[in-house]
Amino acid sequence: MQLADNILLWLSRSDRLGMAAMRIAVAIVFLWIGFLKFAPYEADSITPFVANNPVMALFYKHPDQYKEHLTREGELVPAQRQWQRENNTYTFSNGLGTVEMVIGLLVLAGFVSTTVGAVGALLAFLTSFVTLSFLLTTPEAWVPALGDAEHGFPYLSGGGRLVVKDVMLWAGGLLLVIDSAKALRVKYAGLLDRPCHPDIAPSTPRLVSSKK
Repeated sequence: MQLADNILLWLSRSDRLGMAAMRIAVAIVFLWIGFLKFAPYEADSITPFVANNPVMALFYKHPDQYKEHLTREGELVPAQRQWQRENNTYTFSNGLGTVEMVIGLLVLAGFVSTTVGAVGALLAFLTSFVTLSFLLTTPEAWVPALGDAEHGFPYLSGGGRLVVKDVMLWAGGLLLVIDSAKALRVKYAGLLDRPCHPDIAPSTPRLVSSKK
């Protein structure tokens, strides 16, 4: 019983470790997925999400034609690949991948810079809303009515199941935003000429007050 209590006590005091793990996890997701956006197969696979988004579709030349040119992951169809190039699919995907990798780096930079990390956390949090909006705009996020009784809401397709997992990224981003807010209040406590709340990162040193 004592051993179990000691373990629970250690875990209850490991919030900083947990937050560091969350920061690394969010960064990995953005960096890895962002990197994959430079691969044609990944760019092809996101065309239904992009083409049905009222804003992102503007970056495609022929968003209304995407259904005729879909391929499976791992499949190479030269004619469809050429259409994707002409559709601006890869240029957009490269740009999106760059943005995602930058967000990942900003989140990771939170270990050395409170302010930069806060920017990354906020961007990660906001990005999750964009991804989750695909559930509202993308028909392919739901099982189609092809004869089976289970189709449409709430029956998520493979793509929809991937998208809904961003609920966890939303929560992770929110936790990082909250943690960054605490760290920023400690960092600028001296500049604001106020005491730091005792519940906010008490081990973090305050800046020297600017008051003379």
